[in-house]
Amino acid sequence: MTPEQEIVAREKQQVQGTEKTRPGRYFIPDVDICEYDDSLRLWADMPGVTDRDVTVSLKDGMLTIEGTVSAVGYDKLSPLYTEYNVGNYFRQFALNSEVDDARISAKMRNGVLTVDLPKHEQAKPRTITVTAG
Repeated sequence: MTPEQEIVAREKQQVQGTEKTRPGRYFIPDVDICEYDDSLRLWADMPGVTDRDVTVSLKDGMLTIEGTVSAVGYDKLSPLYTEYNVGNYFRQFALNSEVDDARISAKMRNGVLTVDLPKHEQAKPRTITVTAG
């Protein structure tokens, strides 16, 4: 690895704007989104969040993901140095009409939320047969 390729840690981004109903800080989870012919797939990194502590909701075309982390295990710690900030996670995405919202599914594993966003049939690519005329 050359000096120009040095890896630099990125700071967690804290959610700005409207207040949340639960106490504590809210961070924006890092996400990756990939598009396939028949769906979109979203992965969100939310360390410390379990399947019982994550909520995925859809209202008026807005997909909301929210994860909570219990700070109980961190209360009595006094670390010498820390890069990991304990907090909750919140992020929203506007969905377009290509997504079949009735078939959206989500699963949580090892602090990574995976959301599958299937496309409507008419949004999927298809091949048109060409005939001799």
